[in-house]
Amino acid sequence: MRERKKKLLFAQIILLLSGIFIIMFTYVNRDKDQNSLIISKDDQKKIKDKLINDSEGGNVFYDIEYSGIDLAGNRYILKSEEAFNNESNQEIINMKFVQAIFYFKDDTVLYVWSDKGLYNNRTLDMKFDGNVRVNYGESELFAQKAEYSNLKSYISITDDVSINDIRGTMVADRLLFDIKKKTLNIESFNENKVNANVKMK
Repeated sequence: MRERKKKLLFAQIILLLSGIFIIMFTYVNRDKDQNSLIISKDDQKKIKDKLINDSEGGNVFYDIEYSGIDLAGNRYILKSEEAFNNESNQEIINMKFVQAIFYFKDDTVLYVWSDKGLYNNRTLDMKFDGNVRVNYGESELFAQKAEYSNLKSYISITDDVSINDIRGTMVADRLLFDIKKKTLNIESFNENKVNANVKMK
């Protein structure tokens, strides 16, 4: 009888120690998990600022693509790595890291890249801003701003415009590419720059 009580007492002590060990192990691991989730104050501020900016800009989308046909019957594709809609005007889409491709009916293709952009999903108008690069045939254009008008069927390129072409290099204040007529009007507001009107392909 006494031997049985000793065994029972020993078993109870083992169970008690096991329970204490399990409780300690659980709380120690929980503390480690909580410590691993601690974010520095700088990172917290960045996250907070991003959340505020995103909430002001509306819903944020990543790797988006719009495609359609303009009023002149040309097909286009507009891509953006990051975009958000304007809460005050749902027609306007703000974009970052933008690429637009215009497939014209004569089988030529025009590419546009920029850091930022605006797209009107009702009128299909587009604006490109920051490090704008345009590639058309054997010509490459660089500028800071570009604008595509669906209604007027033109692409306007302005601000620090330079053109690299097999025929040479030139600078201008403004380029106006008429999509229907396939003409490129090179405008200058300075006597040191060239005014020209070029018939494209």
